Amino acid sequence: MKLAYKVLAYLIAVEVAVQAAMIVLADAGLSKWVEQGGVFDKATMESDASPFPEIVGFMVHAINGMMVIPVAALLLLIFSFFTKVPGAVKAAGLVLLLVVVQIGLGILGHDVPALGAVHGLNALLLFATALYAARRDRVAQAVAAPSRVGAYS
Repeated sequence: MKLAYKVLAYLIAVEVAVQAAMIVLADAGLSKWVEQGGVFDKATMESDASPFPEIVGFMVHAINGMMVIPVAALLLLIFSFFTKVPGAVKAAGLVLLLVVVQIGLGILGHDVPALGAVHGLNALLLFATALYAARRDRVAQAVAAPSRVGAYS
C-alpha cells in the first residue's frame, strides 16, 4: 500500500506538470493561429473541426483536470488510510481538497477570468502538496531512524 500511495502522489504531481504544459501548448498554438489570420469565436468553439493542431492541449487539460487527477486524488486518500505512514491521511486529504478547489477555479474561471491567476497558483500548491504527500514515508523513516550523533561518546 505504501508503494501505491507513493506512486499515486507522484502521478498527481506529474499530471499537474502535464496540465501546465498542455495549456501552454494550446495557448501558444491558438496565438500563432490567430496571428496567421484565424478567427476564434463561438462558432469556432462549437465546430467539430480542429482549427490548429495544438488544440489537443485544451482537450488533454480538460480530461486530466476533470477526470484523471480527481480519480487519482480520491484513490490517494483511500490508500492513505492503509499505508500506516504518519501524516499520510492529512497530506492526501489536502491534495484532494486542492483538487476540488482547482476544479472549481477552472470552471468559474470561464465566468471570472481573474480566477485564472488563482487557478495557476493553486496548481503550484497542488504540485508541492502532492510531492509532500509522496515523501511522507521517507520523512517518517528519517524521524524513526536513531541518530548516530554522540553514539560513541
